Amino acid sequence: MKIVVTSIFVSDQDRALQFYSEKLGFVKKEDVPVGEYRWITLVSPDEQNGTELLLEPNNHPAAKEYQTKIFADGIPAAMFGVEDIHTEYKRLLENGVKFTMEPTQMGHLTLAVFDDTCGNLIQIVQK
Repeated sequence: MKIVVTSIFVSDQDRALQFYSEKLGFVKKEDVPVGEYRWITLVSPDEQNGTELLLEPNNHPAAKEYQTKIFADGIPAAMFGVEDIHTEYKRLLENGVKFTMEPTQMGHLTLAVFDDTCGNLIQIVQK
């Protein structure tokens, strides 16, 4: 068994697609209409047959409440691995990404947290 799709709630699918592809560099894999929303998935450019990230609309009241509360408490909704966190941090800053935590070493990990502009905090981590 393996993870093939994981999702993140977003307040606006179009804005999320733009942010995750243009700012972060993920590649759109699927974009299929499903009623009033779309099934939009992205993948890492280095692993285009790897795990897909689904940009899930937060239109359900429980999804909105969950998303709002973990954001308010400073809890990242997802974690992405990077090879060199300081290089990635600089690249993202130059792309206009707003960080809530700069690269910080915690044990054997170094992590940073940014706002995805769609209701989530996202953590990047270097092991």
